[in-house]
Amino acid sequence: MKDQSPKAGMLYIALLHYPVINKEGKVVATAIANMDLHDIARTAKTFGVEKFYVINPIEAQRRLAGQIISHWREGYGAAYNPSRKAAFEKVEIKSDLDEVLVDIKKTHNTEPQIIVTGANFQGELLTCGKMREAIKSNQLPYLLIFGTGSGIAEEIVNQADYRLEPIRGKDGYNHLAVRSAVAVILDRVVGIS
Repeated sequence: MKDQSPKAGMLYIALLHYPVINKEGKVVATAIANMDLHDIARTAKTFGVEKFYVINPIEAQRRLAGQIISHWREGYGAAYNPSRKAAFEKVEIKSDLDEVLVDIKKTHNTEPQIIVTGANFQGELLTCGKMREAIKSNQLPYLLIFGTGSGIAEEIVNQADYRLEPIRGKDGYNHLAVRSAVAVILDRVVGIS
């Protein structure tokens, strides 16, 4: 049977820690979670994502994430768990979204199409099916941004080319951990169906 999944080599994902909003609606920076690094890196590797960017403006947070990544790429963890090493090869840390955009443009000589995610998006939204078709049918790079805290700040949402449809749960409940949302969305966008 021929693989019907889109080529994910033009798909990049980012986990945004700033600017995001907190429960009160204020713009904040959030902390990098060890579990997010591990689980999202493994999901990115599973679905053939080109790179998984972790965006955080706080140097101490980037340094801590760098130590975790280094342990699994080059330290004892690399020898202990080669599959985890392969997943962590996908991870790159940046201080802001502009650095990510420059990195992708350097690779492809064009700006990526920016797609933001959010649990409460309404209105005109890109469906996972339409995103899947777009990735399959053209040669543009795509950057799919996931937020931490209570969601991506409006300034980034307004900068995006598209807003992706939210994951709809049963009975209106929609409060997934970001690492779970990444797995669900990547399966819908690039998984084999």
